Amino acid sequence: MGRTPALVLIVLALALIIYNVTLVNFENPLEGNSVIALIGIVASLCAIVLLLIFITSKKIQRKMDED
Repeated sequence: MGRTPALVLIVLALALIIYNVTLVNFENPLEGNSVIALIGIVASLCAIVLLLIFITSKKIQRKMDED
């Protein structure tokens, strides 16, 4: 997987975060469907962090291969 598919996945994760934020009831964020939306937000953030780590590791690998 290269950089472009990872960026597409990051954009999809951001779209999921935006969608889940609309589902959160901010008066009672820990009740009902709001909990599921919060879990979705956290999972999407984790996916973004993992993809950014993946992109960084690919950059390091390319620099190591050049030397």
